[in-house]
Amino acid sequence: MWPPLSPGAPRADRLARHADLAVSLESLLADEEDWIAAMATVACELHHAFAAWHWTGFYRAVTADLLVVGPYQGGHGCLRIPFGQGVCGAAARTRATQLVPDVHAFPGHIACASSTNSEVVVPVLRPDGSVLAVLDVDSDLPAAFDEADVAALETLCASLGRRYAGARP
Repeated sequence: MWPPLSPGAPRADRLARHADLAVSLESLLADEEDWIAAMATVACELHHAFAAWHWTGFYRAVTADLLVVGPYQGGHGCLRIPFGQGVCGAAARTRATQLVPDVHAFPGHIACASSTNSEVVVPVLRPDGSVLAVLDVDSDLPAAFDEADVAALETLCASLGRRYAGARP
């Protein structure tokens, strides 16, 4: 593992870190069949790669309209999030990434941690379009995420959705 990348790191360094993570995660998950083990590994690797990422984890879709916290790194997360609530719910409901530079301006934001200021949530979709989970990354810093993070996390989540399409909640 490498030292966490500082919040003010140049874009080129952030892109390189994402590329390194993609290679590392592909190797770590190459033979892994257990979805829970995969989520735990992904959350750990991502969380420790960026110093500004204060909560990194998954919410699993356990029904057609409810997310339940899965493996994560950081402080306590919300235990259950309906698809109709918060940033995670919006990502699950719309099946689209939610990039939120200021969570206080997001209508219906759920403050699982009062220190959170920005967030990115990416849905993990099976090939049939159903929601397997969402990957949620929070930061105490405002606007901590950008399009480079979104692109890297979307690629990762698309791969997870294909690889673990048969996973059960």
